[in-house]
Amino acid sequence: MQFKVGAKQTIKMLEQNRAIEVYVARDADPKMKEKIVHLCERTGVPYKWIDTMEDLGETCGIDIGAAMAALVPEE
Repeated sequence: MQFKVGAKQTIKMLEQNRAIEVYVARDADPKMKEKIVHLCERTGVPYKWIDTMEDLGETCGIDIGAAMAALVPEE
């Protein structure tokens, strides 16, 4: 499994039905969070809340914060 990090990549993975699970940082932009949660609910993809963008970045193995990320199968 691998992470696709960022709003654009997460939306792309959801639209392509490749996302297995989505992670959303609680301190991300409210409009972005609302859009992603709605898209997850519409596509039936489970999502999990992560406390901060910094924590989500660490979870994804990157050195910067991340607002959201999609877990996808290896290509």
